[in-house]
Amino acid sequence: MERAQERAFADGATRPAGRPEEALELLVHGVGGTTPEEMLDDPRTVRVAGDDTAALFRRAADTADPGAAAVDPTATEGRPVPEAYVWCNLTSGNGTRALWLLLLPFMVVNLAHWMRPSVRDRRTRTVRLYGALVRLVGLTLTVLLVAAACEVALDLAAWQCAGTRACAENHSWLGFLSPTGSGGGWWSAPGRRLALASLVPLALTGLLWYLSRRTWNAYESQPPLARTDEEETGGSALAQPGFWYGRRLVARLRAAHTAAGLLTVAAGVGLAAARHDREPGGPAALAVLGRLLEAALLTGAVLVVWVVCRRGGTDRRVDRDRDGRLVRWLPPGSLVLLLLTFLYAGWERPGWRSHGPLHDDAPFGGLVLLQGLLVIVLAVVARLLHRDLPDARAAMRGLGGPAVALLACALGGVMAGGVAQRVADWLDGTGTSIDGPPVLLTWQASVIPPLLLVLFALCGWLARRTLRRSRAQRAEVDGDYPDETRDPERTHAIARSRAMAALTDSGPLLIAVITAVTLLLGTGALVGAFATGEAPGPAARGTHPFVEGAAETAQVLGSWLIGLGFILFVTWGRRAYKDASARRTIGILWDVGTFWPRAAHPFAPPCYAERAVPDLTWRIDTWTRTTGGRLVISGHSQGSVLAAAAAWQLPPRVRGRVALLTYGSPLERLYGRWFPAHFGPDALAALHRDVDCWRNLYRLTDPIGGPVRVSGGDGTPAVDSPPLKDPLAHGRTDRHPLPTPVLGHSEYQADPAFAEERGMLLARLRPELPAPRPESAP
Repeated sequence: MERAQERAFADGATRPAGRPEEALELLVHGVGGTTPEEMLDDPRTVRVAGDDTAALFRRAADTADPGAAAVDPTATEGRPVPEAYVWCNLTSGNGTRALWLLLLPFMVVNLAHWMRPSVRDRRTRTVRLYGALVRLVGLTLTVLLVAAACEVALDLAAWQCAGTRACAENHSWLGFLSPTGSGGGWWSAPGRRLALASLVPLALTGLLWYLSRRTWNAYESQPPLARTDEEETGGSALAQPGFWYGRRLVARLRAAHTAAGLLTVAAGVGLAAARHDREPGGPAALAVLGRLLEAALLTGAVLVVWVVCRRGGTDRRVDRDRDGRLVRWLPPGSLVLLLLTFLYAGWERPGWRSHGPLHDDAPFGGLVLLQGLLVIVLAVVARLLHRDLPDARAAMRGLGGPAVALLACALGGVMAGGVAQRVADWLDGTGTSIDGPPVLLTWQASVIPPLLLVLFALCGWLARRTLRRSRAQRAEVDGDYPDETRDPERTHAIARSRAMAALTDSGPLLIAVITAVTLLLGTGALVGAFATGEAPGPAARGTHPFVEGAAETAQVLGSWLIGLGFILFVTWGRRAYKDASARRTIGILWDVGTFWPRAAHPFAPPCYAERAVPDLTWRIDTWTRTTGGRLVISGHSQGSVLAAAAAWQLPPRVRGRVALLTYGSPLERLYGRWFPAHFGPDALAALHRDVDCWRNLYRLTDPIGGPVRVSGGDGTPAVDSPPLKDPLAHGRTDRHPLPTPVLGHSEYQADPAFAEERGMLLARLRPELPAPRPESAP
């Protein structure tokens, strides 16, 4: 009899009377991570699906078979069965993963790609131009990082220090490279020294390639839920079937960036020898080989730029195609060219001696100038896109992407300049035996103190405005608790929490000021380096004593601040991966950055959503199809973004039995403002139409979550609920005899309104509809 009922239900009949309706609440946690015991509020939990990286958990009492993926109806007692999806291990792990923070510039420029303004369909070419410009900026960052490694290993260590007797004597490990005695050892020839030292940037390029390929296999290769063409939905690119399957795009960009790194190393080794061979009296054959080398490097650079500009692939389908032979053979061809460069540079050249810097400021200066021009053109394109479809809530009026791209370039420049400056100080403590790094890198380090002064002044202004806002909100706080006794201290604490939470909305202003000051100071550093040819301190000599002292102070202080910042950066990053409290502090920024696919830079940290979103969609689809029950996706904080992305990916046959409950959600407050093309008003309204059972909870004291600002239509209620009270009581009451805490961003499920909203969502899912017919077994 039981099997007959199951077959009838599978054939589309309604559920038999007397059997409880199956309902599942799929919980998705936010940043900082948590444990399944905390999510399910039960010490006994069972993993029902997944692995050690990401998995589904359920209470042991909610299933008769702990290993079963289906719900035991006899254990639910009319309530939805909670099931926790734990994904925190996708972005955390052992302390060595803190080294990913060194790839921060790559992650930031990848964010700029997704900050494109919303546009109409007729702006396709302009949208492609925006993406190509961001990818070119990302390419310059790869070249800058490898060039900085070349500056440290080739120029400072092998060329200047090993070629100078005084410096080489202070570092015995460079003795075999030093031209001592009549001619030195075999490795003392400048070209051979450079070839040997190039193993450092070559190893860096290989490490970046290895990390990108390893994470590519673990994340981008996850297959998304299979869908047919008629099941595709619009409103946002996140609804496209191939959005979370970036295997081909990352492989293409990885090939181009790896080739760019190898070509940069080849240029650092070969161009110095080619420049020497062009001098009068040099061998004609070597001069010809130098010209051929330069032509080959130029050809390789053009091919790399062409591959980066030509995006390839599509999100409209799951793209499993492979790129052509040109893309696949680009890194091996660049490696062969590098090996030929080693042979060319290592040829015996009598009379070739290393003196002065290996290269002047032209390479770094040209790279910085190119980055500035690309960002300016990107700003023009972004402004045109924003004017096509204005969005009043978009951050910086559509210029958020160019601003973030400029900050990525500034981060890369500061890291390159800081490392070069610190290594130069370590090799030559007296500052007299070698010339040191290019002057431009010293100028870039010197702009950090004035930038910090501006930042401190801005923080002081924001603190003053927050204090004034806190005072202004005291009357509003008292009005929210009309029937309770007033407590001025308690009122002040609640008003202060609300004012502090509102600081998040000042993010666009903060980024705008930092970007403007960075652009101004960066331009000044570029002009100062090329106009004077000296570091800020020596360049200011002979001027007013105050100016001279300020320039020298900025030069020394900037260099030490970079070294200190680098140490703190790695230390905080390691602590954030191992300490949950530290992770919650900076986790939101990191999880936002690694949420997006690597569409602009293949060496950025991996996108965890390319594993999490397919996990959620597969679970929702298979559960609703096999049980016919109702399901609520319950997402908190960043989990609400994953829940929304999963809802976009669901086919229409599933969305009718799925509700979306978000709380503490940054969907509009953060993602909608900074990523308007994908989470703007039109996209969120389309999500509401696709998943009409959607409710959003928020508090005024929450610094991350907020309203999604989507109104109801066609008789459906608005998405946002009224702001939840926080704290639940102003003082001591009969229901709350002890003072209730200000919860802010946490413990939304403890509010009585949470269970009420979840119950109303389940009631709106129309349980009387027949269940869908499951796919027949082969």
